[in-house]
Amino acid sequence: MQIPHDTRRALDVVVALVNTAAEPDQPDGLSDVAALRGFVKEHAISDVGELGARDLAGVRTVRGKFAQVFAAPNSRAAAALINELVATAGTTPQLTDHDGYDWHVHYFAPGASVGDHLAADGGMALAFIVVSGEQERLRRCEAPDCRRAFVDLSRNRSRRYCDSRTCGNRLHVAAYRARRREADSHPEGSEQVQVVDGGEQQQGPDHP
Repeated sequence: MQIPHDTRRALDVVVALVNTAAEPDQPDGLSDVAALRGFVKEHAISDVGELGARDLAGVRTVRGKFAQVFAAPNSRAAAALINELVATAGTTPQLTDHDGYDWHVHYFAPGASVGDHLAADGGMALAFIVVSGEQERLRRCEAPDCRRAFVDLSRNRSRRYCDSRTCGNRLHVAAYRARRREADSHPEGSEQVQVVDGGEQQQGPDHP
């Protein structure tokens, strides 16, 4: 699937934001304003002024909306959520080439809060996925102890696990060990006992 660079980057931020939500084994990654500042710095979110408690609340609200898009049962439901996001954010497309980057589109309005900034750019990136007929690529990790969000960019839409916790590798190793235990409990060449006409008949390995 071909995705423009700026759209891909916006999707990465959406996924990262969704995955800051508290889980049974994980505290909220946006627990305070300092954590929000760290998120903004880590993801190089531009045109962000001084952050405060209102910004934190706004970003948490946007995070919840993004999570709903990942959980949407179909494209129509996803579209309704995305439309609400970009409308509320006052989305205003504009070309820019700031900080040495080549021309690309920002969707947030000048002077927008960080929450509206994320809602606009992230919402339009999610809109690209829906318009492309690829909503099913918005997924949650299928590992039993992980529900992290990710965008499946594999050629055949076959990815099942996130990559942040090596979930796929862990499950593959667990499955391999289970198969080995099963094989060891029934080793090739072991004798089997078969009941024939009420009596026992000893038979050798692989006897039909």
